[in-house]
Amino acid sequence: MTRAVDKETVASRLLKGSIKHSYAPAVDIDWDAPLHEGKYFLPPTVLSLYRTPMWETMSEAQRIELSRQEAANILSVGIWFENILNQALLRSLLHNDPSSLHSRYMLTEMGDECRHMTMFGRAIEQMGAKPYQLHWYQSVVVNILPKFFRGTMLWVAALIGEEIFDATQRRVLDDPELQPMIKRLMQIHVTEESRHIRFAREGVRRRAAETHPIERLWVGSINGVGGPLFQRLFTNPVMYKRAGLDPVEARRQARSNPHFQDVQKRGFESLAAFLAENGLMLAPARALWRRGRFL
Repeated sequence: MTRAVDKETVASRLLKGSIKHSYAPAVDIDWDAPLHEGKYFLPPTVLSLYRTPMWETMSEAQRIELSRQEAANILSVGIWFENILNQALLRSLLHNDPSSLHSRYMLTEMGDECRHMTMFGRAIEQMGAKPYQLHWYQSVVVNILPKFFRGTMLWVAALIGEEIFDATQRRVLDDPELQPMIKRLMQIHVTEESRHIRFAREGVRRRAAETHPIERLWVGSINGVGGPLFQRLFTNPVMYKRAGLDPVEARRQARSNPHFQDVQKRGFESLAAFLAENGLMLAPARALWRRGRFL
């Protein structure tokens, strides 16, 4: 296990990084630029149906439309998660020293996340897509979750929501088939999320070194819920319907697609290793991540 760094030292470094490398998407993305004809909104290689029998029957225009819908779905999920994270961070701030560097960085990160949510929403509009909305029962869960994200669970949840997306973005960032607007969005997001990931990882290390065994058992077992949850979100049948496909068959093929399973595993492998290193990848969690095809 890598030794945890003092939280004020970490916050000081990240605050300096925020001053040097932060963005204002309202001006750092050219929202007036037209979309490029024939370019994808996500590279074909990360799409859920890539190389499936259904994919082989699709025209190039249908494949691009699928990429539009999958991108809009992922950006919508990103908005939901960053909303949840900000709520949890605000609750945590109530119990922290407001004059500390640690608290100051938490506020800085929340500012980043607010700009990201704005950026994602504007990108969905610019893509000519519609956002994906929560079902009523999902809304209930989303409003309850921040109350449970505290201590070690807060930082682990932050990593689950950030690292899987980040790893995939880094791999596809320079794909020549990608729409320039989406490429710029990813550049901004990867740069700022790298600080958020560092902050959360140090939070996990610090808590893992001092937490009660019962908390470690709880977090190390329950984090695997992210596996089936993300599998469900990443194969949302509504996006297949909007792309003009049979949603039931498309979801079936996506979930059994070895190539897409490999994309999920590669996105999770670094985080899986980190959780295991800190004693937070216990058998129940491992089984659930495997069920979601992330292991």
